[in-house]
Parts: sequence; structure tokens; C-alpha cells
Amino acid sequence: MFGEPQGQRAEAIAKTAVVGGLVNLGLSVIKVGAGVLWHSQALVADGIHSLSDLLSDVLVWYAGRHAARAPDQEHPYGHGRYETLATLVLGVFLLMVAVGIGWDAGNRLFAPAELLRPQPLALAAVLVSILVKEWLYWWTLGYARRVRSDMLRANAWHHRSDAVSSVVVLVGIVGTLMGLPYLDAIAAVVIAVMIAHIAWELGHRSIRELVDTGLEAERLAAIEKTIGSVGGVRNIHMLRTRRHGWQASVDVHILVDPRLSVSEGHLIALLVEDRLKSQIDEITDVTVHIDPEDDATEPLSVVLPTRAEALTRLERLWEGVPEATNCRRTILHYLNGRIDVEVYFPLAVCAGECSRAEAIRDRLQSALAADPVFNQVFVYFG
Repeated sequence: MFGEPQGQRAEAIAKTAVVGGLVNLGLSVIKVGAGVLWHSQALVADGIHSLSDLLSDVLVWYAGRHAARAPDQEHPYGHGRYETLATLVLGVFLLMVAVGIGWDAGNRLFAPAELLRPQPLALAAVLVSILVKEWLYWWTLGYARRVRSDMLRANAWHHRSDAVSSVVVLVGIVGTLMGLPYLDAIAAVVIAVMIAHIAWELGHRSIRELVDTGLEAERLAAIEKTIGSVGGVRNIHMLRTRRHGWQASVDVHILVDPRLSVSEGHLIALLVEDRLKSQIDEITDVTVHIDPEDDATEPLSVVLPTRAEALTRLERLWEGVPEATNCRRTILHYLNGRIDVEVYFPLAVCAGECSRAEAIRDRLQSALAADPVFNQVFVYFG
């Protein structure tokens, strides 16, 4: 895995989640208390937003702890979707909070007598929130970059959204103090919309992952470029991906020289796997299928006879070629819906004469014409 060891990654996630949780708990108490004490509905709403951030930190801690566990028999692809499920739960909770805040603020807008009129001291709580949340954003983002964690990066932006919402609150309170009492309620509605937007993004992304939506186009392009850089890969004709939290799996069919040995094809597959895991951050599981031809355009080889049956047919076809009994090795190539045959003879069979070697090849090739399953024969002496 490219980047920090898994243990350090889990430690970084836990640390940022705990610190973020404590900060959000403190801010939520300050803002809700100040909003109630100094009559700012928007500040109360912003405090609830901070409380939702606290839940986010709890979920990040829980998901990070479980997602870091190694694959096991029940979870062969790892535990990354603990993170996905936690994010979906957070999205649902945020949506409920947004609806509640928006409903209350909307009712107050249509009942002017119920509009709250913030006091100047409420500004102090808002300014503290903006400064603290902006610091928390940069601090969490630093860890996200260090351990290459999309979950921490998302949580960092969640902190920044709280700072932005506090700016909206600041505008609402200032406007109210200037004689526009409805601005505080409008600010609460704006915050509700912001929270709903965050909930939608979190939930939508999580649902896409749970239904095995593939990686984004730019990530697929990076994967294809990485695979193409491996020597021996001629083309890619099937590529499937899916996410597991911060991790991703890749299933790819690559086209290679149809006459490569099994071991060389296996080596190319290993190189593709290693390069994807080392150069594409989120990829932790790779399955490579080696193809000698494009299965999407060529006839399926599964209708062709197996090796044992093919060798029996060859023996019957070559009964009239005495040299065939001296064959030491036979290799079958299942290509283009037919079988190419490579046969190896001792040098003594052709007595070192090219004309005799060609004559043997021609007789073997001529005998294959009786069975349409076979295409060409390639004869080697040595």
C-alpha cells in the first residue's frame, strides 16, 4: 500500500476524530447557550450544526477503527464499508436536522411576533466559532493529506461548512441589530439548506458506493494509463471497479501476446497488480485476467474440445504421418474460435534437412484439414 502504514493511518483518524469531537462539543454548548441567552435563533441552529459535526467525528472514529481491520473470512474485501455505512447514517441524521431547523425558522418568518432579536454579545460566540472551526479545518486537512484519507478530507470540509454557516449567522445577527429582525430567521433557513446539501452529498455518495458504482472517469483514466505502462500489455478490453470506503477493488482483462508462456503471462499480471496498488492510492485489491485475444470480438473458446480430447483427435488425424509418433511436446493455442498446434520433435527426425522438415510440416498440416476445429500447425525441431 502506497503511503503511511495502516496502523499510523488508523491512529491519525482516531486522533482527529477525538480532537474534533471535543472541539465540536464545546462549540455546540457555547453557541446553543449563547443563542438562547442572547436571543439568536440562527446561533442556536448553528450550535445544532456543530452538534451534528460531533456525531460526524464519532462516526469517523468508529468507522476508522473498524475499516482499518484486515480482511477476514467473512469480509474478504476488507471492512472499508463500515465507513460507507457510517457516512450514510450521518447523511440521514443531517437531513433530519436540516428539516427541523428550516421548519422552525420558516414558522417564525410567518409569525413576526415570534422573531428573536439577538443581542450584541451573541457576536462574540459567532466569532469564536469561525476562528476555531477554520483552525480545525486546516488541522484535519493536514492529517488527511498525510495519510491520504478521503474520509478525513470530507470531515475537514464538514468543519469548514460549520465555519461558513457561522459567517452566515454573523451576517444575520448584524443585520438584525441594524433593524432587520427577520434576517436572523433567514440565516437559520440558509443554514438548514446548507446542512441539507451536505446530507444529500454524503448520502448520495454512500448509496452509489453501496450499489457498487464504479470509480470516477478520471480515476479510471489513471488506472488505464497505469496498466498500459506495464510491458507486455497490448490492450485492456474490460475494466470494472468498486469502492469499499476509502479502498477500491479492480477487476481487469488485459490482452497479451497469444503465444506467451503461462508463467510470463502470470508475471505480467503480477506487475499490473503491483503497479496499480503502488501508484493509485485507494486501490488495495486487484484481479487480473490474462486474455490472448479480445473475448468481446472473437468466438468463445469454451465450445472447443479440451486438451485431452484435442490430443486424441490429433493422434487419429496424424495416424498416416509416421513422424508424429516421435512428438515430444504439444502446445495448444485456443485462438479465433479454433486451435493452433505447436509440436516439438527431436532434430534427428528431420535429419537436419530443411526440406525434410518442411515436408513433415506440410503432411501434418494437410491432415488437420479433416477437422475444422484445428487451424495451423507449427513444427519445431531441436
